[in-house]
Amino acid sequence: MTHSEQDRPEIVVGLVATPPDHPARVAARLTAELAGRLAERVDADVRWTIREGWGEVAPRRDGGVEALLEDLAQRRADDRWDIAICLTDLPLHADRVPLVAQTSARRAVAMVSLPALGLPQLRATRAAVPDLVSRLLTDASDRRVPPAGWAPAEITRRVPAIHRVVGEADGELGYVASGLVGRVRLLAGMVRANRPGRALLGLSKLLVGAFGTAAFALTTDTIWQMGDALGGLRLAVIMVLGLTALVAWLIVAHGLWEKPSRETPTELARLFNLGTILTLTLATSVSYVVLFVGTVLVGALLIDTSVLEQILQRPVNVSDYLTLAWITSSLATVGGAIGSGLENEETVRAAAYGYHPQADGWRDEKGGQSRSGG
Repeated sequence: MTHSEQDRPEIVVGLVATPPDHPARVAARLTAELAGRLAERVDADVRWTIREGWGEVAPRRDGGVEALLEDLAQRRADDRWDIAICLTDLPLHADRVPLVAQTSARRAVAMVSLPALGLPQLRATRAAVPDLVSRLLTDASDRRVPPAGWAPAEITRRVPAIHRVVGEADGELGYVASGLVGRVRLLAGMVRANRPGRALLGLSKLLVGAFGTAAFALTTDTIWQMGDALGGLRLAVIMVLGLTALVAWLIVAHGLWEKPSRETPTELARLFNLGTILTLTLATSVSYVVLFVGTVLVGALLIDTSVLEQILQRPVNVSDYLTLAWITSSLATVGGAIGSGLENEETVRAAAYGYHPQADGWRDEKGGQSRSGG
């Protein structure tokens, strides 16, 4: 470090991810670039030092944002950070609308609810965190940086998820989303934070079981005749019923339903369950598409056109093979549900929004040790 760098004031910003799952992945990418963004957006004459850490694997749910900020303030004091920012996957509310972020000047902390940002969470976090740091330093009258030359409400231009600012009088600023659009963005963000790709990969045995059922069904001419007799509407109903039954089976068989309790308020449990349902619906729908495509290919290879024409007693074309694959795939999802009972319990439970698996490989700078939680 040169002499001129030593003369510059240092501000230490702690970036805490809770739980250390999806939020930790966002925090890891943000940490690498945050110092440069703070120098660009807040003050280039300050030495910005970024510390990365974990919060609780299961953050307190009953206290809402206040409990989160209190825990964060304690962590900031313990580690002697100037500012602490928390990234969390908890869906939070204020004034009955999704809460995107909250700053507390007296505690010198702020939090960002990643689900409320919607799908582009990393990009939105890059835009929001420098402004939150700037606002905290301004509200605390920190002389190491010039006061922010913008009103808190101006953040709404830089972060689309933020609709307005509430509670400006007492220094506890809440950045909230809009009503309907904010709720839709929140649900999309919850699915994003729940990593549906992980759920999809975790249901590999389900897909294998469904393929086995589909291969067997393709060899029976009764299925051929059923597909020919049923119209598109009835086939669509069978598909929806099959997927619904599969999602319900996964939830019931693996205990993915979140029940309200003293620690989990009813509204939060409802959001967790909705996030779980949407995640599983997306994962099983993609699995269904893969199954359908595979069934079409297998049907085209195994079933000769002349044999199919003999059973149906009419000329056939590509649409008949697609219809056959459609009804076969829908019925095979029931077989897939049986196969899901063979999945690793930890893998399937990861699809539950309120559940977080063991987190390995994330390094918490507190004490310089890696930590994991259950």
